[in-house]
Amino acid sequence: MTIGACVGAVPAGAITERFGRKGTMLLLAVPFTISWLLILFASNAAMLYAARAIAGFATGATSVAAPLYCAEIAEPTIRGTLGTFFQLQVTIGILLTFIVGGFASYTALAGVSLAVPILWFATVMLLPETPMFLLKKNNPQAAKRALRRLRGVTYDGIDWEVAEMQRGIDAAADNDASIKELLSSRAVIRALVICLGLMVFQQVSGINAVMFYAVTIFEKAGSSLKPEIATIIVGVVQVLATGLAAVLVERAGRRLLLLGSAALMALAHIVLGVYFHLSDSGTDVSSLGWLPLLCVVLFVVVFSLAFGPIPWMMAGELFADDVKATASTAAAAVNWSMAFAVTKVFPTLMSGVGVPGTFWIFGGCCVAATVFVAVLVFETKGRSQAEVQDILSGKRM
Repeated sequence: MTIGACVGAVPAGAITERFGRKGTMLLLAVPFTISWLLILFASNAAMLYAARAIAGFATGATSVAAPLYCAEIAEPTIRGTLGTFFQLQVTIGILLTFIVGGFASYTALAGVSLAVPILWFATVMLLPETPMFLLKKNNPQAAKRALRRLRGVTYDGIDWEVAEMQRGIDAAADNDASIKELLSSRAVIRALVICLGLMVFQQVSGINAVMFYAVTIFEKAGSSLKPEIATIIVGVVQVLATGLAAVLVERAGRRLLLLGSAALMALAHIVLGVYFHLSDSGTDVSSLGWLPLLCVVLFVVVFSLAFGPIPWMMAGELFADDVKATASTAAAAVNWSMAFAVTKVFPTLMSGVGVPGTFWIFGGCCVAATVFVAVLVFETKGRSQAEVQDILSGKRM
């Protein structure tokens, strides 16, 4: 699935520019539907592999198109909150999988999941295209109508907001440059370092390893709870924590949440590693059967508060309009590449360096993430795109 996502992310920026943000999301309902039908009627393993690769392609493209749509329809005062909703829906999907998958066959899960892209298509049909895309297609009247639907009939700033969007598009056209020229810009390079660094650390924190192998982790821990129940608890906590992030991100800011998230993820991994080390060395840890669940829940909570939603959000905040689509594609491709690497390496690490060593490695990555955020990431909360670009280029602090 993650390999397919790497591939799907690459053309996504160009597709959204050709067919629109809404049009792209409608198109992506097709491969999602095909993937679940393949799983539902699979007669061999090759069909399952094909289904997951197709689902991955659609997922990678969606991770570009959906955040871009959210960024372009959001008012500045709710940009951060709306940006977290992408990750919130991801966690709801994971919880649905844990609940159905914990008590039913994978074909039953496929049947339930088949309804999701159908619902997706029906609801996206009701949405307007983004005013920004419509302006890029030289259709200001359609852009005004779309903005009226988004802002409400009593909003009196339609003309002003469309004019501001048009100025941004004109400026981006004036600054149109080759990839080589863009990479010579200090602002673009620094934005890429921050954005891609956050994407890498999001994955090497071990989130997908923990979520994909949650049942295995709880089985090895000898938890007093059934592994299926423990994973559902983790899924519920993840949804609630991501919902809380939507509230906190415009209050506490991006940088502070990222710092706290990375530090506490490191603590959770280290303590989990110590638990498994004591267990492997023959120490009686039966009275600590609750500790693995607590550590995993802590890890999931603090990840969901910051390192889950904020990297995707900042991908839309750090780049000017003329490079945003290309940068979003690069960010998604790097994210899914790292997701594949971590997911693939996790079982090998478990058998090679042992369970304790595996969690200590993830803990070390989270310590490195803390240092990265402290040194390189600045606060974007409440700042306009122009102010962010000035900071990136060194014109202001």
